[in-house]
This record gives sequence, structure tokens and C-alpha cells, in this order.
Amino acid sequence: MPSADPAELSRGTLFQALVAAVRRFGRHTPAQWEDAVPGSYGYGDLLKMSLALGRLCARLTQPGEHVGVLMPNVAATVALVIGLSSRRRVPCMLNYTTGSEGMQNACHVAGVRTLITSRAFLDKAQLTAQAEALRDVRIHYLEDLRRRFGIVDKLWLMGYALWFPAHTVPPADPEEPAVVLFTSGTEGRPKGVVLSHRALLANVAQILRIFSFGPGDRIFNCLPIFHSFGLTAGTLLPLVSGARLVLYTTPLHYKEIPRLIREKGCNTLFSTSTFLHHYARHATREDLESLRYVVAGAEKLAEPVRELWREKYGIDVLEGYGMTEMAPVVAVNLPDSNRPGTVGRLLPDIEARILPVEGIAEGGELHLRGPNLMSGYYRPEAPCVLEPPRSAAGEGWYGTGDVAKMDEDGYLTIQGRLKRFAKVAGEQVCLDLAESLARMLSSEAQHATLAVPEAGRGEAIVLYTTDPALTRERLAAAAQRLGLPEIVLPRRIVLRESLPLLGTGKVDYRRLAQEEQSA
Repeated sequence: MPSADPAELSRGTLFQALVAAVRRFGRHTPAQWEDAVPGSYGYGDLLKMSLALGRLCARLTQPGEHVGVLMPNVAATVALVIGLSSRRRVPCMLNYTTGSEGMQNACHVAGVRTLITSRAFLDKAQLTAQAEALRDVRIHYLEDLRRRFGIVDKLWLMGYALWFPAHTVPPADPEEPAVVLFTSGTEGRPKGVVLSHRALLANVAQILRIFSFGPGDRIFNCLPIFHSFGLTAGTLLPLVSGARLVLYTTPLHYKEIPRLIREKGCNTLFSTSTFLHHYARHATREDLESLRYVVAGAEKLAEPVRELWREKYGIDVLEGYGMTEMAPVVAVNLPDSNRPGTVGRLLPDIEARILPVEGIAEGGELHLRGPNLMSGYYRPEAPCVLEPPRSAAGEGWYGTGDVAKMDEDGYLTIQGRLKRFAKVAGEQVCLDLAESLARMLSSEAQHATLAVPEAGRGEAIVLYTTDPALTRERLAAAAQRLGLPEIVLPRRIVLRESLPLLGTGKVDYRRLAQEEQSA
């Protein structure tokens, strides 16, 4: 079976990529995709849903309109995204874990006035009240739209569109927006990240140049499609490559997910360090023995998690690195060249510059550019006004805000975020070091650090933990064993019952700081 041509991918649109996959792999591909809905989907089914949903939504919206999508991880959501973008509407993927306020902010930033969702989903996820609380937004339900697909529509679909799909949609430019995703908002109000067809498909092409995914693979994706990792690696990658896909609606079912991986025979899992920790604790060896690739992203891979997977299951987790602004994958370790502690080498065609930062002796701020770079931001203070990428490295560069260093072999190490450094007694100290020590000593608990002002020292590090047995003395002993200076230790330790988390499982530092300020 010929594989997708990486060079051709980024010269098309998401819809064109789906049509190309239908031609390459065939319409009748049973169990190509599976989700929470009974039954499965072939490529022909995905094309049919995309054409139908695109036609229905075009009647409700205008070309160029930003349309909110509030849907779970199911095949219909992917078809809706492709269908909207094929009609030159821009799907804006709302993160339902942010609550009503977060979704309202996202709608404001992207100028969303029309929202597509499902009554069944809202009922099951207990989101009906939050969706109905959104202001200045018209809500349309998929259940109602399907009833509007009449006999003329069915004749058009079955007699014409399915056979000549390229002639049923308006011409589109790969540089046009394919989706708008939203930053997590951990360090401020969420921004809209505008990703073109070119950026998304270029990132898929970059991944396929270093991983040989194809029809013999089966990918398990429980990362939300509103998250760039779940969208690109977990959804578009299998769509383009012919790999079979199992979509699951939440990453939080720690016992159910390992069982499903075994039942479906999946060989690839994309996840985060937090979730991998829970899956490893609840799984049996038989549950995960089919896995060939386990790739961790979205947050730093904790060393206890890496060791747990290796010792209990004999699996080397491959740590990667990315961000929404790069669609998102930037670097990743490979099975035959896995260097723990690093995030691997840059993907093909990505350029990097590391610019010096005052007070940081080793490494500097990482700046990136490449074909997978976003078109720009929508900011809360200027909704729907595209701000093209620009950084201290120049026009067309993205300043990641991460402190990084690269070794002579090209392996990238992320030392922390610039905003996650504290100035303690005149020295720049990475807050993540104290968290890493805490995770090493107490892998079952949650930990987070913040920098707070302190007279005479500039700032002090405060560690928040759910482990009552974690003491500064234990942290100091661990730091001494690792050769870390005392300055990295927290000044205070605050015990909490739980820490606020984002939908990806990462700590929501912004909310934690707000909670502490109001306490």
C-alpha cells in the first residue's frame, strides 16, 4: 500500500487529505475508525459524514464565519470539523473542561456566534447549563440538523457528491484557517491559535517522515480533539496514514482504557505523563503488551513514570515536545535513538534559535519556525484580528517562552518555562526542579510550585502538595543525592486536598495562584 506523500500533504486541505485517503486505502475499510458509538466507520463513511455535515452547516453560517464546535471524541466530530472547513467555515474547538467562563472567553476571542453541539453529549457530560449560559451565541444541535437532511440532499450525496467529492466544495487555499484552538490560559486569558490546513498537514507529514505509520497500525486516542496533540497526532495522523483509530471520549477512565487497549489490539498510545502514570498503575501486563509506541507530550515526562513503564511493562516511553502554536509536534525521541531526559531531535524542516537570557548561564529561550507554524494569534484585547508570529528572533518566528539547550547531537532539553523561573536571592531558579524532586519522592500525589514575593530574597518557592508526609528535610536529602543546590528547595510546603487541573491533566497554575490569593 503506497504511503501518503509528505511533500503533497501540506499543499492541500483537510478535506482533500480525506479524499486522497479514500482513493489510497479504499472506501470499504471496516473498523477503520471506532468510537463510543456502537459500530465502526470506514473511509467511505467518514467522507459521507463530512459531505453531509458540511452541506447542512453551510445553510446556517456564512463563508469565513468562525463556528464553535462543542463535541466529544467521536468520528462525527472529526467529520464536522472537516465538513465545516471544506465549506470555508472555521471550526473553533471549545474546551468544555474550562467551564462556562472559559468557553465564553473563547467565543469572544474568536468571534463565535454560531455553536454546533449535541444534546446527547451535553446531557451525558452534564454541560447543558454551561452551554445554554453562553451569551450572544446561537446553538444548533446535530440531532436537529440530521432531520433536515431531506430527500434532495440524499440524492445529491449518494448520486453525485460521494463520487465527485472534489467538485462539491468551493476552492480552498491551504493557507486558509483550518481550525482555531485555544491556549490553556494557565498564564493569562486564553488566546486563539489559528492553524492553517498547511500547518496541520505539514506537521502530520513531518511525523510520517520519522515514524512509519500505516494500515497495519492501530492508534488509541483518548486525548481531546480540542487539544492540538489529540487533533494532529491522535486524529489527523491516522486519517492520512491509513492507521486504524480507536477514539475514546475521556483520558480519565484509568481502568477502562488499558482494558480497551488490550481488547482492540492497539499498538500506539499518545498521552501525557500524568495520564500514563495512572494507566500504568491500573493495568496488567497483558493489557498493554500490544503497545509498540507510547509517546508522552504536553508536559514533562516524570522520571518515576518512565521507570514504572519500563520496569512493569518493558516499554520505553518516548518523550516529545510541542505546543499548540506549532500544530503541535516539534521534537520527539525515537525507538532506536531514545535519550531519556531530552525531548529528542527536532522534526524535519523545523529551525530553532536559542537566544541568551539574563541570569541563566546554560541554555536560553527557544525560538522556532517551520511549515507547521501557526498563522497567528487572536488575542482577547483584539478579537478576530490576526497577529502573525514574531519574536526576538525576527518575523515569522515563534518565541516559545521555554528555556532550552541543545547538545552536539541535536537532542533538545527543556529546562522550564521562563515564567516558571523565580529570582531567589539574586539567582534564577527553575520552579520545576522542586516539583521533580517531589514527584521522585511521592509519585502518587500531586505537586505544584509557585513563586511568591519575599522581603530580602526577591522571591520564595512555595510547594503545594497532596502528600502530608512530604517534608523539606526529605526534599533536601534528595537534592543532596542529586547534587542540586539548596536554593532549589521550597521555602514553604502547603498541604492541599487536591490541585486544580487542566483537561490534559496538567496543573492549572493560574487557577492555583488565584485560589491562594483569595484564601
